[in-house]
Amino acid sequence: MDIFSAPNLLTLFRTAIILVAGYAVAQLISRSIPKALKNHTSPHQQVLLKRGIFYSLLVVFLITALNQMGFNLSVLLGAAGVLSVAIGFASQTSASNLISGLFLLGECPFAIGDVIRIGTTTGEVLSIDLLSTKLRTFDNLYVRIPNESMLKSEVTTLTRFPIRRLDLQLGVAYKENIERVCDVLSGVADKNPLCLDEPGPLFIFQGFGDSAMNLQFSLWTKRENFIDLKNSIHAEIKTAFDENAIEIPFPHLSLYTGSVTEPFPIRMVSEEN
Repeated sequence: MDIFSAPNLLTLFRTAIILVAGYAVAQLISRSIPKALKNHTSPHQQVLLKRGIFYSLLVVFLITALNQMGFNLSVLLGAAGVLSVAIGFASQTSASNLISGLFLLGECPFAIGDVIRIGTTTGEVLSIDLLSTKLRTFDNLYVRIPNESMLKSEVTTLTRFPIRRLDLQLGVAYKENIERVCDVLSGVADKNPLCLDEPGPLFIFQGFGDSAMNLQFSLWTKRENFIDLKNSIHAEIKTAFDENAIEIPFPHLSLYTGSVTEPFPIRMVSEEN
């Protein structure tokens, strides 16, 4: 049986009308339905819905056009099945990325516009496609990450929640009073408008270091203010420590020439002497 019969001029004209009309209808419906569901879907779901509707309608009109031209669709479908098997064996990586993309779409760990970190790459999500996820880094680089890597790696969504915590690692001299240091840090947090009152600042004593008592000072802020707070709070802490004569120590090194040798004495001499 022949796959298709030779079309005449009228058939070709009808086929062209079907394809053009199908493309226009697919564009119109794929744009209108996501807009109608804008209040009930996320931007990512709107993009996927638009693409799914467009390509589904386009395939329907393409099949109708082929049928109009006299193609034997049963023979074509059989040939397409054999071709699909061959392509499947030759593109196992793409198939793995496709399946991983479906899992990502179902799980929705992040959406378009979110800022995520995967490995050493941090950036804004531009699109989530079936084979890969596209990011734009903060230095304006375009990064494509295969969905299989996204599914196998640890992905941190930095903009998932409305507030974030900034953890600062500080060291103060052993002569300082811990309670007084915490009071000074609390005053710094109270004066900074980017710090949230609730949750309040958190102090964690992390232990005795080689040359300092180590503290963790944690502050909460709105996620859009995170970078601004991180840039400003360090200078404010340094100023407050200087005003209250709180010492930030530096590492000390003792030199020995043997197991029973006393440390070398070091004497600081000013230029006036």
